[in-house]
Amino acid sequence: MVESPLRIILFVLLVSVASVYVHIYLYRRLFRDTSTNRAWRTAGKVLLTALCVPLLLSWVVTRIIPSAFIVAVFAWTWMGVAVYLLLSLALMGAVRWLVARTRGHRGVAAPLATPAPDPAAPPSLSDLAVTVPPPPPAAPPVDEARRLFLSRATAGGAVLAAGGLTGYGMWSAFHPPVVNEVAVRLPGLPKALDGFTIVHMSDIHVGPIIQRRFMDELVRRANALKPDLVAITGDLVDGTVADLRHSVAALQNLQARAGTHFITGNHEYYWNASTWADALSGLGVTVLRNRHVTIGDAGGAFDLVGVDDWSMRNGPKGYNLDAALQGRNPDRAAVLLAHQPSNWDVAAKAGMGLQLSGHTHGGQFFPFTVAVSAIWKHDAGLFQEGDNHLYVSRGTGFWGPPLRVAAPSEIVKVTLLA
Repeated sequence: MVESPLRIILFVLLVSVASVYVHIYLYRRLFRDTSTNRAWRTAGKVLLTALCVPLLLSWVVTRIIPSAFIVAVFAWTWMGVAVYLLLSLALMGAVRWLVARTRGHRGVAAPLATPAPDPAAPPSLSDLAVTVPPPPPAAPPVDEARRLFLSRATAGGAVLAAGGLTGYGMWSAFHPPVVNEVAVRLPGLPKALDGFTIVHMSDIHVGPIIQRRFMDELVRRANALKPDLVAITGDLVDGTVADLRHSVAALQNLQARAGTHFITGNHEYYWNASTWADALSGLGVTVLRNRHVTIGDAGGAFDLVGVDDWSMRNGPKGYNLDAALQGRNPDRAAVLLAHQPSNWDVAAKAGMGLQLSGHTHGGQFFPFTVAVSAIWKHDAGLFQEGDNHLYVSRGTGFWGPPLRVAAPSEIVKVTLLA
């Protein structure tokens, strides 16, 4: 694997420490500051501990006990709620601070002007006396009732705001994906294939939450676009073949003249990529693991190239663009399926006129949308450099918290132009 155990351990420690501090902060703002009642505060400690511990253990437990995945989803949902509680409390705290500062400045009276002494007048006894400054004004007493009211109002407002955002995010996550259509001029594409369409789906994450009903709706929407080819760029599943075969079997109903093609993402490796590759092949899906196939006929064709996930590039199997291109006619147009948008510059130099990727989810929900945009040079959407194009899907499903805020899921219809 690419990631060293030390880096993984450090990452887990940092995330765990941050999670603990967030829960301590939430306890203080939602429980300690809103009541002096001991039972209320104890209940807050118990509740937030009960929410924090499963969140800390969720990643490890789901790897050891796959059946615990459904429980982990509730922990991840709470993570989303906690993020919005934190943001709401911080925003309302900033507003309170600004109001307090404004009131304080308005309440300060300007000092009375003192007339300047006449330099020609002889000094008086009062001038020779030592001037003693007046004592500072006494600080006004703290209004505990007002402080308690503001703390409760802030906590209540934060709960309402977080609840509203979470509710919208869950509705958006389970809502059918939007359809985005883009047209891309593919260098070297024969005139006979001008207008060839690809329906691109990525990061569906079939699992305990996303199941057959969701998949049937995706298939219906994809077929309605009448594609020539369907491409699924990884992270199709989160679970074993035995548990998810029925839901994934919906892919058999996809209708495309050139068939359905699939590449692995990092999540397939978590659940045995080779086993899933065999299962999908049995469903009639063409699995491209570091190889290419030719789409079309003597009248016009292009190469569809598929690579395994980039993060597994140093393993016994994994991303290997050189192997995928072996034996390919470099004069033929090419479309690359690669789960992650990494290495696009190298792929473009190797003749890949279009790369279809996913992985980033576009951040999936705010504020992670901002973080992903800062981390990834190509976070979501269509990018172009010269004659080469890259489309990064926001994902067709979701992973972790069932939330989609400011990053709706999508099915992409790509039209190739000669």
